[in-house]
This record gives sequence, C-alpha cells and structure tokens, in this order.
Amino acid sequence: MSQTTFSNQLLTFEEYLAYDDGTDTRYELVDGELVEMPPESDENLAVAKKLLLELIRHVSVERVTWGTEIEVTGRRSRCRLPDLLVHTEASKAALAGTNRATITRDMPPPALVIEIVSPGKANRDRDYRYRDLWFIQVKTAASHYRFSKSKIREHFCRLL
Repeated sequence: MSQTTFSNQLLTFEEYLAYDDGTDTRYELVDGELVEMPPESDENLAVAKKLLLELIRHVSVERVTWGTEIEVTGRRSRCRLPDLLVHTEASKAALAGTNRATITRDMPPPALVIEIVSPGKANRDRDYRYRDLWFIQVKTAASHYRFSKSKIREHFCRLL
C-alpha cells in the first residue's frame, strides 16, 4: 500500500485543519507534508472490524470510534488517522461541539489508539503520548505498549 505525498510547501497543523481540496480524499499530515492515504486493504479492514466488535463488548459503544484524527507530538506538524480509537470520558467530552473529530495536543488523550500495520510498512512511528498503544501486523504479530511515568513495558504476541 503506497502513500502519495504532494505540495511543495510544508503545512502547519492549523493549515492542515483548514485544508479542503473539495474531495473525500483522506490525508494525514506527516512532518508538515500532506500525505494522501490509500484505501485500507480488505484484510486490514477485517482485523479492524474484529477488534471493533471485541472492544464494544468491554467498553461503551460511544467511546469506541474510527475516523478521529490525533495530533502527534514531533519536530514538525503531524496528524494521524488511526484505525480505531477508544476515548476516555475526558477526550470524548473535549470533542463535543467541535466541527472536526481531531484530538489536539491540548486535549485530554484517548485511552487507546490502534493502528493496524500492513506487512512491510516502513513507517513504524510510535507516539509515546498515549498510555496504551497497540501495533498489529496482519498475519504476523501484535505489540502492546503500556506507559507509566517510570518505564515503558512492551507485550509482544506472535499471531499464528
């Protein structure tokens, strides 16, 4: 799955939020560059659907979502569109009344951010702002990171 990068000018986070090319194309902001996101593979969508169904068995359906962007801390402006996200009460409340489902750095962080990683995907950036972070490689493995003030604990699971 390839990504298309364009624009000669680096965008700020605010410019990214205001950007509208008049299409339904999905974008992420990566180091100030607008990156067109390709459609997900059927395999990744199947994994996301299974995770969604499992999550809503344990968390209220109002707190589990997809399509919510997150501003990522870094040297340059970044905004990611994770596959699934579980809100805390505070992060859900922070989005109430906004016209765009984007969690910024000044908002309370969500409880869980899930990015399903395609096999061979070179971009394995990890954002340590979140207490729990899961990376799932279809047909390969899953990594779960639990963050506390003093250490990062990684749980790794090889998928069969």
